[in-house]
Amino acid sequence: QVQLVESGGELVQTGGSLRLSCAASGRTFTFSRYAMGWFRQAPGKEREFVANSRSSGGTYYADSVKGRFTISRDNAKNTVYLQMNSLKPEDTAVYYCSADNAGWRSSTKTVDYDYWGQGTQVTVSS
Repeated sequence: QVQLVESGGELVQTGGSLRLSCAASGRTFTFSRYAMGWFRQAPGKEREFVANSRSSGGTYYADSVKGRFTISRDNAKNTVYLQMNSLKPEDTAVYYCSADNAGWRSSTKTVDYDYWGQGTQVTVSS
């Protein structure tokens, strides 16, 4: 069984910064082989792609966060991070961590990810 646990979400002002963390665990889960993704879902909207970190370390971002958000991973700690800077009210959402066993790809589709966390709330006040 694989568990992904997000943390770090909170209320922040416009222009502020937050760092989200996602810790992965599982007896047969080899974190370094997975692509890790961050998605978000605002009230009344579909879940949308934010960022991806491939097993090689390569990254991919949604246009809406490019230049403001940075995804990184620490394979020794089985943890993926999302550094969010210059936050805007439209970044308000529940942020979800996900894992794709096709570690080579940067998928933006929720159906391609095998495991999901429970989410962490990020609220950006104007």
